[in-house]
Amino acid sequence: MLIKRKRILILIVLLINSCITQFIPATNESQEFLVVEGLITDQPGPYTIKLSKTLPLGIRSTATPVKGSVVTITDDLGSTISLKETDAGTYVTDSAVFSGKTGRSYTLHIYTNSGISRRNYESLPIEMKPVPPIDSVYYEKIEITGNEMWNQNPEGCLVYLDTHDPTNQCNYYRWEFTDTWEFRLPYEVPNNTCWTSSASDEINIKSTASLSEARISKYLLSFISNNSDRLTVKYSILVNQYSINEDEYVYWDKLRNISQQVGGLYDMIPSAISSNVRCISNPDEKVLGYFSVSAKKSRRIFIKDHFYGQANPYTNDACIADTVSYSDYIPNLGSTVWVLIDHFPSYKVITYTRGCADCTTRGTTREPSYWRDDK
Repeated sequence: MLIKRKRILILIVLLINSCITQFIPATNESQEFLVVEGLITDQPGPYTIKLSKTLPLGIRSTATPVKGSVVTITDDLGSTISLKETDAGTYVTDSAVFSGKTGRSYTLHIYTNSGISRRNYESLPIEMKPVPPIDSVYYEKIEITGNEMWNQNPEGCLVYLDTHDPTNQCNYYRWEFTDTWEFRLPYEVPNNTCWTSSASDEINIKSTASLSEARISKYLLSFISNNSDRLTVKYSILVNQYSINEDEYVYWDKLRNISQQVGGLYDMIPSAISSNVRCISNPDEKVLGYFSVSAKKSRRIFIKDHFYGQANPYTNDACIADTVSYSDYIPNLGSTVWVLIDHFPSYKVITYTRGCADCTTRGTTREPSYWRDDK
């Protein structure tokens, strides 16, 4: 009887698995979408416009650059700025002849010559609104509970921002940041100390339109956990603050909602988010992305503090492979084997992981020009 039940259960499982097929919802979307990414500010250029094309929902594909297009920017005074294609699908302005100015309105024009059918695209005119300076960027230590080490919780870091606009002209804000940190290998190797950087991948926006005062206090920009070595030596974060209009705020808010969702079948897909770029040749064609026009203010802080329980990717267990006599021949030295410890004339400690012996696998040995600005 038990054997018969097992056979029935196996049969049911096989039938269920044989009936699973990929379901791709029917859409009336085009085979390709033009994707526009661009930002001009009131800070010195050059400014970059990136054009690519992507395929609709259900087809796995990476975006491919749109080459050979004619890209220009016009302002409300009738001036026209031509962009030059430097890499495939990347178009840049000449910083010697063009710099954005607050109070001016700018319109992006695109004429595609290849890939996508030859068509004209145009953005809505966007006024560059002024943005106030960032009042302060600061951090707080936080204990990461539930992960106790040696009777003490490891520590992370919360990075906050304060800003306000006394003129009440800027009611919609966007922030992005680049963090840079110094890290050191625990071995006396030639490339022992390096610096590496990472750009933010979170959407940080805030509106003060419904507030009586355009003031933002203790806005959480970033959380740095103990799972990386960012805070082990010295860390820096450069924050850029942008002024945006209400339409762009709505655009970023929708993108943020998508990024926070799991991504179920009936969730909003990116093509449902309206771009501020439209196709003049075919008004029914969808365009993705956004042409941003924003004033910009920046602020940098440094963090050089002790945070308990930070990750160490270069432990002896992770790096040390073997110990050999000093006189032994080491095949493939410098290609698949590296020396970590040189105890002349007795022995050498070796590794098969280059990153344990050479920090340039993650960063650069060139110290950033601003690295000592906090002294």
